[in-house]
Amino acid sequence: MARRLPRLRAWPLMVSITRCSKHSGRCTGYIAQYNPATGEYTEYMSSQAPHVMRLLLTAFVLGIPENKLRCIAPDVGGDFGAKIFVYPEMAAMLYAAKATNAPVKWIESRRENCQTTAQGRDHITDIEIAGTRDGRITGMRVHTYASLGGYCSTIAPGIPTTLYGRMLAGVYKIPAIFCEVDGVYTNTAMVDAYRGAGRPEATYVIERAMDLFADEVGIDPAEIRRAHFIQPADFPYDTGLGMLPYDSGNYEPALDRALELIGYQQFRAEQAAARQQGRLLGIGVVSYCEVCGVAPSKWIGLAGEGWGAGLWESSNVKVHLTG
Repeated sequence: MARRLPRLRAWPLMVSITRCSKHSGRCTGYIAQYNPATGEYTEYMSSQAPHVMRLLLTAFVLGIPENKLRCIAPDVGGDFGAKIFVYPEMAAMLYAAKATNAPVKWIESRRENCQTTAQGRDHITDIEIAGTRDGRITGMRVHTYASLGGYCSTIAPGIPTTLYGRMLAGVYKIPAIFCEVDGVYTNTAMVDAYRGAGRPEATYVIERAMDLFADEVGIDPAEIRRAHFIQPADFPYDTGLGMLPYDSGNYEPALDRALELIGYQQFRAEQAAARQQGRLLGIGVVSYCEVCGVAPSKWIGLAGEGWGAGLWESSNVKVHLTG
C-alpha cells in the first residue's frame, strides 16, 4: 500500500537478533512428594511462577483438581526468565513421587542447564518504513520469523506476538502499521522468554527503523524521534497493534533531559571533527516504553493470579462473641 501513495518512498531494512542462552546463578531443581491417603502432591520448585505452574501441571499433565497440588517456590537462584516455564523434569518428579511412594529430588547439573534451558530472542525481521522527504513517517510494515526451538515451550508463541508484535510502535505515532510474525521450529533448545521477553526485540526494530529513516531524509535522529512522539494530549492512545491503549506518557521532556545531561550538541561537534580526521564515532539515541506488570487483571486472567496477596491459600478464622 505504501508504494502506491503519492510523494512517499519506502525504505527496506533487515535486522537479525541472535539467539541467547541463559545461565542463572543456581541451576534448576525439584523435590516432589505424594500423599496416597489424600491424593495430594507437594512440589518444591525453582520457579518464578508457582501459581501458573500449578494450573498447568494439574490441568494438562496430572489431570487432577488444583487443590491437590501445592507448589512451593523458595529462593529461585536467578532466572532471567528461564524459570517461568513447565520443564519435563518438573512433571516427571510428580509421577516419580507417586510411583515410588517416596519423596524424590532432581537437581540439574550445569551441563544440563546449558543444553536444555530455554533460550531467547532469535528473530529475523524485514522492515519497510514509508515516509516523506520532509521527515514524516506515514507507515511501517514488519515481517518477523521467530524461532521457537525444537518444540513449543509454555509461553513461547506469546513472546513474538503479544509482547513483541504489539509493542512495535514504541513511543511513536505511526498512522499505518502492520506486523506479521511466523513462528518457526528449528533444531535448537526451545526458545521462550528471556530478559524482557519480546519487548527489547521490538525496541530494537523500531529504533533501527527510526535511525534508517533519519539517515535517509538527513534529519538528526533525536529530532526525528521528537517529531513522532505520542503527545500527552493524545492519551489514551491506541497504536493499532492490538495492545491495550497506552494510558499516559510524556516522552519529550525525558529525551530533552537525556540530551542535556550528556551534552548532545557537543558530542555531535566532536563526531564531526573526528570524521574530518578519518575516525568514525557513533552516537546512539533511543526512546522506548514497554508493557510491564501486565494488567489489568480482567485482561491478564489466570496468568496474574498469585501476584500479590496469595489468592489460593485459605484459612479458618474464629471470632469469640465476647471479643
